[in-house]
Amino acid sequence: TAEVERSLRVLDGGVVVFDAVAGVEAQSETVWRQANRYHVPRICFINKMDRLGANFERTIAMIEERLGAKPLPIQLPLGIESSYQGIIDLVENKAWSFDGNPGSEPVEVAIPESERAKCGQFRQGLIEKLAEEDDQILTAYLDGRSITTDELKQAIRRVTLANKRVPILCGSALRNKGIQPLLDAITDYLPSPLDMPPVRAVDIKGAEVAHLASDEAPFTALAFKVVTDPFVGRLVYFRVYSGRVEAGAQVYNTTRGKKERIGRLLLMHANRREEITEADTGAIVATLGLKNTFTGDTLCHPSHPVLLESIRFPEPVLSVAIEPKTKVDQDRMGEALQKLTEEDPTFKVAYSADTGQTVISGMGELHLEVIVRRLLSEFRVGAVVGKPRVAYKETITMPVKAEARFVRQTGVHGQYGHVCLELEPAERGSGLQFVNRIRGTAIPKQYIPAIEAGIKEAMATGVSANYPVVDIKATLYDGSYHEVDSSELAFKMAGSMALKKGVAKAKPVFLEPIMKLEVVTPEQFLGDTISDLNSRRAHIESIETHGEMSTIYALIPLAESFGYTTSLRSATQGRATHSMEFYRSQELPAELVSQVSDEVRTKGNA
Repeated sequence: TAEVERSLRVLDGGVVVFDAVAGVEAQSETVWRQANRYHVPRICFINKMDRLGANFERTIAMIEERLGAKPLPIQLPLGIESSYQGIIDLVENKAWSFDGNPGSEPVEVAIPESERAKCGQFRQGLIEKLAEEDDQILTAYLDGRSITTDELKQAIRRVTLANKRVPILCGSALRNKGIQPLLDAITDYLPSPLDMPPVRAVDIKGAEVAHLASDEAPFTALAFKVVTDPFVGRLVYFRVYSGRVEAGAQVYNTTRGKKERIGRLLLMHANRREEITEADTGAIVATLGLKNTFTGDTLCHPSHPVLLESIRFPEPVLSVAIEPKTKVDQDRMGEALQKLTEEDPTFKVAYSADTGQTVISGMGELHLEVIVRRLLSEFRVGAVVGKPRVAYKETITMPVKAEARFVRQTGVHGQYGHVCLELEPAERGSGLQFVNRIRGTAIPKQYIPAIEAGIKEAMATGVSANYPVVDIKATLYDGSYHEVDSSELAFKMAGSMALKKGVAKAKPVFLEPIMKLEVVTPEQFLGDTISDLNSRRAHIESIETHGEMSTIYALIPLAESFGYTTSLRSATQGRATHSMEFYRSQELPAELVSQVSDEVRTKGNA
């Protein structure tokens, strides 16, 4: 999830690859939604057209129905399954055959007589779909004028860049069929950095500024990935949004408030590195030498400091305790975990002072299994892993007002802080929305950050059962101070106390992580698979059947998903497969609240 999220944040366009047999799968839906959030123009490539069961038109229908996209087929397959030869280009009205050998050129062939009617129908559909979205094509269409190939290409580019339509191509990557036209389509229809709107940033005064995508503009870049390479060390990947930067140049990390020096600049070609002397606007490069730069940080010219919007990642949903096996492992584990958290923003590490345990958190069982395997294989750290614990959260369901005073008398000077808060439920995933509505001198401005810090601290430690409190709008509307006894500490404590009082009154509920599950099983095991899911509080959303295989789409609580891999393997004789990913947080059923609270108390007393 983190890999896709940070990649989409810095990409101008994308190619989404679908399996012509499986069609739109669960992971495809998730990536598509993420691309929608970043408004990334994209084209679709329906791959594996040579496989048994390939269905071009069914996959297009799934793209429209399940993704809510507006597909624009600009190719048809020439043949299908074992007879697949190449493509029919609807834009140029030509057919191309591929022999499948690497480096060979496509050969133009006549469109088969059996495909001419279908080709004409789809080409007419292409023009009509473009006319719905593009005024220039609409005018030509209504005038009855013949539309040229260049006009079609320009219109396809316009509707693609505007995210109004998604061009659909096809081929077989393994057989090297349809790949050259795909590369041409990337050039013809996806944006260059110059097509993108000016990047919006905030200067040091908080004013919004816009930087044009130009080499002559001040250097602005976003670090989106950190990797520890075993051969060259710490690599920081960044995207240049404006200006240019040379190897050895000094840059300013606005996020951290620190100056850094760019070391070597590298263009990455999979696992091959090409050293370059400078990176221009639009470039995505990696660099050595940045010691204090992390994922989401803004890099800029020291004389033009600005701050770009960072990258938002989902919060972890599962935690396990981890302990080193030996003293040697203990020395290595801290360093290894630090490197892993730098690389993966969805992986968190915390040390519990109460239990003395190190707790790692991630996006699910598989995520944490991969982390533990990396500890062993890459970092040579032996570790004992405890049972997984679901990362429940707490939120409120009604607006309330809460008031708290922190008063202590110690010697000459005491402590005094008085805070009045209004708490309201906020949108899921919004965290804390803090609003300062203090007018006049009820509370001096210098104490406001301390109140917010106290609220955040109380939310992090929890109220009812030590689970974090989330999704609250906290409005500071009144309070009072003492000229001698008030301090930041007093107001921090008062803010924390007011938050806890308010949450307790606001009918708090627990939130549990819900996972999106896709199970592909032979039809003969469908009944047993559904029965098992029902016993795990799963909600079946839909079932699709393709031949002898059935695909189940369901939502399942994370707490009920532990051990599902083994259970599914047993129920289907090892013939079923499944994929699972975090979907949303949902209110925990009332009958399970006491059970979850008891588990927390048991762990606290252990």
